[in-house]
Amino acid sequence: AGPALAGQLTVAAASDLAYSMDHLADGFRKFEPGARLKVSTGASGSLFAQIKNGAPFDVFMSADMAYPERLAREGAADGATLAQYASGRAALWTSVPGLDPSRGLGILRDPRVRRIAIANPDVAPYGKVAKAALLAAGLWEAVRPRLVVGENVTQATQFAHSGNAQAAILSVSALHSPQLRRFGRHAVLKGVKVEQGAVVTKHGAA
Repeated sequence: AGPALAGQLTVAAASDLAYSMDHLADGFRKFEPGARLKVSTGASGSLFAQIKNGAPFDVFMSADMAYPERLAREGAADGATLAQYASGRAALWTSVPGLDPSRGLGILRDPRVRRIAIANPDVAPYGKVAKAALLAAGLWEAVRPRLVVGENVTQATQFAHSGNAQAAILSVSALHSPQLRRFGRHAVLKGVKVEQGAVVTKHGAA
């Protein structure tokens, strides 16, 4: 993006990147040693809305491809720069002793799982993935009264760490957070992949 050459690049990044942005920033600085990165994280849908409404971000790194594609289609981003940068995975996590997440989403029927944390399906791609997985497993209506919904993956992770939820469906990257790295057990959900895309915004391309 043009502003990088001027010294600062403002990035809107999906919350699942919160625990890897330092590494990404270090890699970027190898190519642009003089650049400064200002990163704001949040739910992809919320960042999408901000950019569409004129927020001065230069680059949008979403947790899916749909939001950056829409920005490009609606003229708020440079479609020529649209690229997939990662293939994310979702995981089932639990803190309940003896409960094995590798058995699949069916463990959420266990009465010891009083609350289940997910990100908001309306704005967070990993929340959409969680809802889709629960629907596919025939569990959505059964677990819906026990859901605690975070605005994004980071907040859902906080619910899990605080004990407000005994299970969660999160991005695998969230499991590398300081809060959950050595807490609870998890298993990657089979067949669930999230293509994550980035795009240079209209502001960044100016």
